[in-house]
Amino acid sequence: MKASSAILFFAIVLSIYGGINFYIFRRGWQVLSRMGMPAAVYVVLVFLLVLAFPLGRFAERGDHSLAAHVLLHAGVFYLAFMVYFSLGVLFVDVLRLANRLLPFFPQAITRHPQRAAQWAFFVVIGVTFLIVAGGFLNARHLRVRKLSLTVDKKAGELRSLDILLASDIHMGVIVRNSRLKRIVEKINALEPDLVLFAGDIVDESVPQAEEEKMVETLRSLRAPYGVFSVTGNHEYYGGLQKNLEYLRRGNVTVLQDEAVEVAGSFYVIGRKDRTALRFGEGRLPFRRILEEGRVDSRLPLFLLDHQPLHLEEAEGCGIDVQLSGHTHNGQLFPLSLINKLFYELNWGYKKRGNTHYYVSCGAGTWGPPVRTAGVSEIILLQAVFK
Repeated sequence: MKASSAILFFAIVLSIYGGINFYIFRRGWQVLSRMGMPAAVYVVLVFLLVLAFPLGRFAERGDHSLAAHVLLHAGVFYLAFMVYFSLGVLFVDVLRLANRLLPFFPQAITRHPQRAAQWAFFVVIGVTFLIVAGGFLNARHLRVRKLSLTVDKKAGELRSLDILLASDIHMGVIVRNSRLKRIVEKINALEPDLVLFAGDIVDESVPQAEEEKMVETLRSLRAPYGVFSVTGNHEYYGGLQKNLEYLRRGNVTVLQDEAVEVAGSFYVIGRKDRTALRFGEGRLPFRRILEEGRVDSRLPLFLLDHQPLHLEEAEGCGIDVQLSGHTHNGQLFPLSLINKLFYELNWGYKKRGNTHYYVSCGAGTWGPPVRTAGVSEIILLQAVFK
């Protein structure tokens, strides 16, 4: 990745982060400045929480001490709190502006504006806590979605195939092996024939103490036709070769612009993530992958591609099923609405021509372990053959 691009990206992110927090702080100070001790506590608390995430990310790169762990967890939860608290304060400001243009506030508010502002401030805090807490519980609850589809091809002697799709676990500092273990236990309980990971299984930084646990947990997966994965963008951010080693040691076959015939009955095709281009790697044209893999298109073709962009490519190349992740369905509302502007299929099932698509919103979370858009899911997909 070019240094200039990285600097520009972080400059934009920090500007947005700083701007939102300045807005939050200013509005809170206007309400609490006359309250003495609560005002002082507010200043210190906001200062610590705003710095917690960047300091935690910096600290965890050097070590994985308790201090780094606490900072990072406080920081990621504050990110979710920041989103909804700022939206709540903005909503109150919009109401105030509307009242100036066309007065509608009752006298109980207009007679004591400072007291009303304090009540509004604490109500927004309370509602924000409830939203974040609900999103945390939603993220922890892993759902199993079941989907049946028909592939109009023969698959050797197979009449059907039970495929387990999981994506975006983001195993790292926040999502630990205990979460991965629950996911694997649920997968094994479903007894799939084939397990497919659609990328971002490993996040930027996996603590050393968790590495071996993760490998052992992955080794416990049971699937007669194997466990396959592709790279996501986060496997690159954390050091591609290191993260590929974790997966391979866990008996996961990582496909990078490759096609593999399985049991003489079907193909699993895996594409490198588009992030490879930003790291100076090539990414083969899709037709070339099929040609170099000597793919027999008379058999069912299952494609793993982390980012669900340009869906027409799979359809044009005769792919039967494409499975993707990456989007998280935005993870936090209203980011899910923005996501829909960029992805033809942001989450769920779609069919174009003879090609089936499923985009998972992930089994884990990135950043805040909070979901207010979508659910944490794994998908049991039954492919029925001709």
